[in-house]
Amino acid sequence: MNMTQLEAFHDIRFPTDLAFGATGGPQRRTEIVTLGTGKEQRNTRWTHSRRRYNVGYGIKTIEDLQTVIAFFEERRGRFFGFRFRDPLDWKSCKPSQTVSPLDQQIGIGDGTTTRFSLVKRYGTGDSAYQRVISKPVPSTLRIAVNGSEVNASEFTFDTVTMEIGFVGGDPPASGHMVTAGYEFDVPVRFDTDEISVNLAHFEAGDIPVIPLMELL
Repeated sequence: MNMTQLEAFHDIRFPTDLAFGATGGPQRRTEIVTLGTGKEQRNTRWTHSRRRYNVGYGIKTIEDLQTVIAFFEERRGRFFGFRFRDPLDWKSCKPSQTVSPLDQQIGIGDGTTTRFSLVKRYGTGDSAYQRVISKPVPSTLRIAVNGSEVNASEFTFDTVTMEIGFVGGDPPASGHMVTAGYEFDVPVRFDTDEISVNLAHFEAGDIPVIPLMELL
């Protein structure tokens, strides 16, 4: 099967009720060399973190298991990517808060630029990590310019370039802050081509290992 990476993605979400039982989170790759003096030299290999999950913990019944196997088969194992709602990190704001168009700064207008990437910041100041959000939930997306919310008909989200575009080419004025609020999913794939479950062990409480890997 010949297919581009972009085409090899199904715009469907992994069952949310099963995702709530998942474990996992961000992973980074750091090389550490200990010198003869005992001091360390550290080098980060990845510019961006990559999230891993195990959704096996969300499977409690045979019906749950059948649901996951059907989803796995539809995705052809590792081949097709899909959406996954991280139960700990799925909003532009704190989990207990309501999405606001002022949640995240995504750019500063210059009077010319009409397209901006969706981002979420972790931390503050110069050391804050800026994560690009590629799979927002379209119905939740809210945009503001200079503190005033923009009507939903005045912007679009391009799923190819993963950017916000202002309709009609009317750019934010120079110096005006562009902000956004949204719910979002993580693009992932299964990190295995095999789901192996011993039914006797499963009924006795054994948790199947079903890993997911974030797509960058």
